[in-house]
Amino acid sequence: MDNEADIFYRTLPKVELHAHLNGSVSFQTIEKLLSRKPHLNIEHSMTAIGKGQRRTLDECFQVFKVIHQLVDSEEDILMVATDVIKEFAADGVKYLELRSTPREERNTGLTKKKYIETIIKAIQQCKNDGVDIKVRFLVAIDRRNGTEVAIETVKMAEEFMLSSDGLVVGIDLSGDPMVGHGKDLLPALQKAKDCGLKLSLHLSEIPSQREETDLLLNLPPDRIGHGTFLHPDVGGSQSLVEKVLKKKIPLELCLTSNVKGQTVPCYSNHHFKYWYKLGHPCVICTDDKGVFSTDLSQEYQLAASTFGLSHEDIWEHSQQAIDCIFAPDDVKQQLKQKWIDMKPQVFK
Repeated sequence: MDNEADIFYRTLPKVELHAHLNGSVSFQTIEKLLSRKPHLNIEHSMTAIGKGQRRTLDECFQVFKVIHQLVDSEEDILMVATDVIKEFAADGVKYLELRSTPREERNTGLTKKKYIETIIKAIQQCKNDGVDIKVRFLVAIDRRNGTEVAIETVKMAEEFMLSSDGLVVGIDLSGDPMVGHGKDLLPALQKAKDCGLKLSLHLSEIPSQREETDLLLNLPPDRIGHGTFLHPDVGGSQSLVEKVLKKKIPLELCLTSNVKGQTVPCYSNHHFKYWYKLGHPCVICTDDKGVFSTDLSQEYQLAASTFGLSHEDIWEHSQQAIDCIFAPDDVKQQLKQKWIDMKPQVFK
């Protein structure tokens, strides 16, 4: 980032809607975790994909396994979640939806319930410390774990939706797209929808998911994660596109993640261009800012430089993202007012 542009993108107020907690752990936080657990013999290069590097999707999932070894106690989760929230705030993010799959670790006594409670505690602590960011949490279903675990996860999410003072707002469906089938998770996702949880589903991450995507679009989800292979130019179909357009389902688009994970060949080929040209709601996100060595300011600048967007275009894009959040209308109104208040200083 050059200096003048750097200042614009950093001061630009932003919304982040697709951030996996463990994938968002920064270099600095990894340092702290490594110093706590030297016996694991983990090196930095095993936890992030650096500039110019690429990995297969499978190799990206291996990186998460390494990070999970470092984050296995309540103490770790509290530190990681607090650091991640503060880093997003420092990057000008004013509203953040974090997502993570509840895990249990027998060695440390961590339970799935404690996992969620600790993330909520981190959100509340940051709020009490006056960090200028609103944070909500999506409880993630890992598609690899099957129907039973998915239903158990939804039950837990529902409990927390009712008891967390509005901090738990929805369900994320993620995990290795090459494992399992969405039809097995439909009962859990429908249950989540019926009880008022919002749904953000990773869809069409790989080319061979047309049938599954079609099925899950019937729910319909409230937002789509990636949607890389929805449109016909890349092996999707016009009927899938029509469904997304008709139901006005916003897409969470993660440029660097897709390029480094090799599901998109290069930035100029990213499907952001396809949906943006259609005027369809899409939100630029990071996915895993730690693993992919990026931040939201960089992602916005990449989109602008790749697709010829002006500062005014980018401002509008950032502002329109507010309509895609899972928080209630009063929060949306507060954010819209914040954008109005901040515009003069961003464009000075």
